[in-house]
Amino acid sequence: MLSRRAFVVPKAGSLKNLYIQEQTLPLPDSDQVTIAVKAIGLNYADIFAIKGLYSATPKGAFVPGLEYAGEVVQVGSEVTHLKVGDKIMGVTRFGSYTTRLNIDARYVMPLPEGWTFAEGAAFPVQVLTAYYALVPLGALKNGQTVLIHSAAGGVGILANRIAKRLGAYTIGVVGNASKLELLHKEGYDGAVIRSTQFKNDVQKALQGRELNIVLETTGSKYFYWSYELLASQGRLIAYGSAQFTTQGNRPNYFKLVWRYLFRPRLSPLKMIPQNKSLMAFNLIWIYEKAELMQELLAEINVLKLPPPLIGHTFPFEQLPQALQFFQTGKTIGKIIVEVS
Repeated sequence: MLSRRAFVVPKAGSLKNLYIQEQTLPLPDSDQVTIAVKAIGLNYADIFAIKGLYSATPKGAFVPGLEYAGEVVQVGSEVTHLKVGDKIMGVTRFGSYTTRLNIDARYVMPLPEGWTFAEGAAFPVQVLTAYYALVPLGALKNGQTVLIHSAAGGVGILANRIAKRLGAYTIGVVGNASKLELLHKEGYDGAVIRSTQFKNDVQKALQGRELNIVLETTGSKYFYWSYELLASQGRLIAYGSAQFTTQGNRPNYFKLVWRYLFRPRLSPLKMIPQNKSLMAFNLIWIYEKAELMQELLAEINVLKLPPPLIGHTFPFEQLPQALQFFQTGKTIGKIIVEVS
């Protein structure tokens, strides 16, 4: 038996419900490994789960968190590809807000040589989201144009890197001008700031090109405008709905109900003659398909992507403060919580 510290949510509904608890961790099952967690990656899904707005949120008390990096400290009897001392990164269906965890060995992968634990914790969820949206769903081809919302965030940056590897022309969308320099540094071909002039600004950034793919994260009016800008055979892939992220510890249910009532809707009767597609996904579904996840990671490995951008770090004890900062929308890159 090992002891651990974990952030627990006894009941979803508020960030204030998150607190540290001393726990006993049992020995790993035969197909599991025990990980000493060194870094934790934060995701919007964490905030939605803690506030009770995520459909995949576990019932009752739970430990949030979807990705991490660390070191193997115990190995189950049937695990042959990992050993004690291996540096790894991995994903879990909740449970990474902790100092130690047991995890099915299929969801653990080696930390790339030269990468820090922070970089490892910033990679799996982000890169799987970006790649699955662009390639299996988006069917991205060389020379096509991609519009990437939340372009300065963890997924947005990796989506751009993947798209550039595959020969795409990329346009990033951000909330304010302070993030434009990062987009330029990351090699985006164009950049747009969200405003009422969004459609005109995107048209200018396209410079006569067709818009083939949109990675959409807002679920708001920018969803409609982005869809309208798509060329024939264009694909809009939605994997987030940032308009439902409200600041503060608890959800603002009045605003949420209002936004829900006026959420984006598209009619298939209009989509058919326009010859455009809308697709959406939740990465939790990929977690349930371990073999598919491993196939995707193998394809991603071929791209030889550089380490992800770490924008902000917090110590383990300040994880709640990290979440508060995350939901302000002022972040760039990935937010990492480091475990000492």
